Amino acid sequence: MPTPTVIDTLISARWIIPIEPVNTVLHDHSIAIDGERIVAILPTSEARQHFIADNYHQLTDHVLMPGLVNLHTHAAMTLLRGYADDLPLMEWLKGHIWPAEARHVSTEFVRDGARLACAEMLKGGTTCFNDMYFFPEAVAEAAVDTGIRAAMGMVVIEFPTAYATDPDDYLAKGCAMRDRWQHEPLLNFTLAPHAPYTVSDDTFAKINILSNQLDLPIHIHLHETTDEITQSLTQYKQRPLARLHDLGLTSPGLIAVHAVHMNTEEIALLAQHGCHIAHCPASNLKLASGFTPVATMAEYGLNIGIGTDGAASNNKLDMFSEMRLAALLAKGVAQDASAIPAHQALQMATINGARALALDEKIGSLIPGKYADLIAVDLAQINTLPTFDPASALVYSAGRDQVSHVWINGKLLIDNHQYTQLDERTLKMTARVWQNRITA
Repeated sequence: MPTPTVIDTLISARWIIPIEPVNTVLHDHSIAIDGERIVAILPTSEARQHFIADNYHQLTDHVLMPGLVNLHTHAAMTLLRGYADDLPLMEWLKGHIWPAEARHVSTEFVRDGARLACAEMLKGGTTCFNDMYFFPEAVAEAAVDTGIRAAMGMVVIEFPTAYATDPDDYLAKGCAMRDRWQHEPLLNFTLAPHAPYTVSDDTFAKINILSNQLDLPIHIHLHETTDEITQSLTQYKQRPLARLHDLGLTSPGLIAVHAVHMNTEEIALLAQHGCHIAHCPASNLKLASGFTPVATMAEYGLNIGIGTDGAASNNKLDMFSEMRLAALLAKGVAQDASAIPAHQALQMATINGARALALDEKIGSLIPGKYADLIAVDLAQINTLPTFDPASALVYSAGRDQVSHVWINGKLLIDNHQYTQLDERTLKMTARVWQNRITA
């Protein structure tokens, strides 16, 4: 018998859902991790013969799966959770959120809010998030400090804020942030123009040039509300997507956030150009934006990932809730109970988000050679028993509180529901301090 290989970590579980190949459930298998990467997935009966691990985890009632990829959020806005609820989007933005941001947003606000968000996401099984907010360097610091993987949005908007004075200033500061952090293995980058109604044609032209030069995705709110489309027709005599297409932005680098009000011609256009959708069902419902035609998008072959949006408009960064909503709403809108089955919803929350960020060769599925970004979910709870199908249990029954372990880059960050390197008490105290400041 060959000598067993010494590795860092061996995890044995009742089930593994690797996402790739699709519709696969492995029973009584183990994952071997050495350094930052997965080195093997094999039956547990063979694992101890092949490997000796410094750290061994026997998870008898759990499913192992890739970490969840939150394809759209505003992490720092966690400090505005519940600040202005039950309002339409533009009233919410103009009457409450933008004024609050003008008073409070700073490097300190963003760093503290992003740390709180990273902690919440980690506890709920999110191992990668795609962010769009001011002071992105503070978000980068928070992500690296907490050990979570992130895509930093180089935010651009026409009007001045505490972060930047004009579009050129936003772009210059975004590029400087990328230059400083581009060698950090946990970070990637996007260009993040806020929305068609807050970005001019000239600025979009500059963004398109930078996207091509730096090979960066473009992450943008698009067709979120009917008002956005009406405003575009009045100002530009065309719908927002048509305008972006004429400006050359429809490409495999485009991540269209929300995409609620898309007709079939627009869906076909996005699919033809290899664009991606960041579907945020809870935010769309809470702001009464509408119902994204997800099943139709999937039929056209569009790559659809899932995002939470920010905690100010959700109000939680809970990818398990989003998966369930995405699957159920797709069925209701399409009037088809077979639309977006459980395995497809899991793909949307993992590999599809990774693909939109051009990270699908590194994360999003459990394959030897990929980074060890994975989570364990305990299904031996009343709400997930009996478990006839673990994929169904994950999407329709499980909650984020059932995430027991989280690994990113092979590093254990949540161990039996507890943080391994974050001080939860300090995070709570910081949140209370900001609540008092904002209230005052």
